[in-house]
Amino acid sequence: MNWASFYAVISGVNRHSTGIGRIWLSVIFIFRILVLVVAAESVWGDEKSGFTCNTQQPGCNSVCYDQFFPISHIRLWILQLILVSTPALLVTMHVAHRRHVEKKILKISGQGTEKDFESIKTRKFKIVGALWWTYMISIIFRIIFEVVFLYIFYLIYPDITMVRLVKCDSYPCPNTVDCFVSRPTEKTIFTVFMLVVSGLCVLLNITEVMYLITRACIKYFQGAVHQTKGPWLTHKLGTYKQNEINNLISEHSFKPRFNVGRKPPVLKNERCSAF
Repeated sequence: MNWASFYAVISGVNRHSTGIGRIWLSVIFIFRILVLVVAAESVWGDEKSGFTCNTQQPGCNSVCYDQFFPISHIRLWILQLILVSTPALLVTMHVAHRRHVEKKILKISGQGTEKDFESIKTRKFKIVGALWWTYMISIIFRIIFEVVFLYIFYLIYPDITMVRLVKCDSYPCPNTVDCFVSRPTEKTIFTVFMLVVSGLCVLLNITEVMYLITRACIKYFQGAVHQTKGPWLTHKLGTYKQNEINNLISEHSFKPRFNVGRKPPVLKNERCSAF
């Protein structure tokens, strides 16, 4: 499988995700894809050929291997990784649809330039409105797939520790035979590591859901407060200005009434000059 192309597809959502989402994508790439490609596949590469039983009965090895390992760990993890990463494509498709709509509007209006079209291609969309719901749904599907695969893994392999020796009596084995597992210690280490990383991804997804809900609630209440306080402050400021205007009018109206019938004062120098 071409993991580089797969990562290039799902990394398109990186520009439009939160900080926690970018951490989740880094964990997916570094601790799951790289470990799976570089180390885990080589460890499980000889799982079938290295599984030997102390009998020469044709078909006994294959039957016993299928009994104890109904599905390969590597194949199960690859399927889990693909399904867990697929919901991220919902966000990529939503963003692509929004870009297509904006380009279509510019073409219809006839006012768009090449620079405008290039800016639409590189624009980072905020996680609000319909994109918020798409992003939230993608995270919920991630959590569901992670938990379902962890449960399936527990049903198939209830014991995480890889045993060294198994006893098999299935047909066509002539009797109870001993079968030996190749490199059980390495396989146990990688199994524990992959399960821990899967649990870490679940924790990151739950944290991101709580973060998005908290941020949306804060924005909602801030908008409600602004809508409540805005008209009240406007009313108070209007009342205050009206009171000031009324006071000025009353002061100017009382001054002429107070001066009616009063002669202007005569200075001493003017009296002397009159005599």
